Amino acid sequence: MGSPDFAVPCLEAVAARHEVVLVVTQPDKPAGRGGALAAPAVKRAAQRLGLPVFQPPKMKPPEVAQTLRATGAELGIVVAYGRILPPALLAAFPRGCINVHGSLLPAYRGAAPIQWAVLDGCATTGVTIMQLDEGMDTGAMLLTREVAIGADETAGELFERLAPLGAAALVEAIDGLAAGTLRPRAQPAQGASHARMLSKNDGAIDFARPAAVVAAHLRGVDPWPGGFAAIGGQIVKLFGARVVDRERAEGDDLPAPGTVLAIDEAGAHIACATGAVIVRELQLTGRKRMAARALANGRSLAIGDRLERAAVA
Repeated sequence: MGSPDFAVPCLEAVAARHEVVLVVTQPDKPAGRGGALAAPAVKRAAQRLGLPVFQPPKMKPPEVAQTLRATGAELGIVVAYGRILPPALLAAFPRGCINVHGSLLPAYRGAAPIQWAVLDGCATTGVTIMQLDEGMDTGAMLLTREVAIGADETAGELFERLAPLGAAALVEAIDGLAAGTLRPRAQPAQGASHARMLSKNDGAIDFARPAAVVAAHLRGVDPWPGGFAAIGGQIVKLFGARVVDRERAEGDDLPAPGTVLAIDEAGAHIACATGAVIVRELQLTGRKRMAARALANGRSLAIGDRLERAAVA
């Protein structure tokens, strides 16, 4: 059971080693400007692999659990399905359900663990293979795999690294369960946190915070909802952020947070409450995404301009 791109490597890895009798994913949804129905990434992968697909609109109706029970599958696997599974569904499999979660539990339980690890400036994160129970990511753990978060890594880039790591750990966990060599262990009582789902307004950037916090925020909301600010009365989207050390001469006035201090090949240097960040690319409303230097050459961005917090993108 899964839906987005993050779940595809898991499906492919399991299908290469085990019999997958049914793939459960969310219904097709409207996408793009035309609103045409688009299939979830997992559905497209299942079709490519020749696997049957089941797309129930809701998980609570008893016939959903009956359908899963009728497959005869011993184990259910859940990867970023996006919905809470009722007890009857968890009980549809003799060996229960296991889940691939994008954090080192109990930290970042919830819908957006990868994004919040970047947003919060964490140095490390990872994946956890756990047994599902009725709680929100509270089940016993089977395996964990830890990785360092790159200094300039975005949430999207971290997704791409954790997806295959989760797939490899999932296959190892399935093999360990089958061999009887893997024993579940309860999650630690300390260190639990919640990673709520992001909204569009989470992309609003406030430069009146330390540079490290601003840079982490920009990377954590990339690619969605994307960082943005207001400049000259219009919204500008911001991409590619890192902290920059800027020497200050004695007597220099502190610029207001959000002030563009310099523009060079690296990007736009923007003042924060303390320090500054470099934003590599920007996108004005109705314009294409451009390097900061190119935007400055077109006179749409200049030293001294000020980026302010915007209410909505």
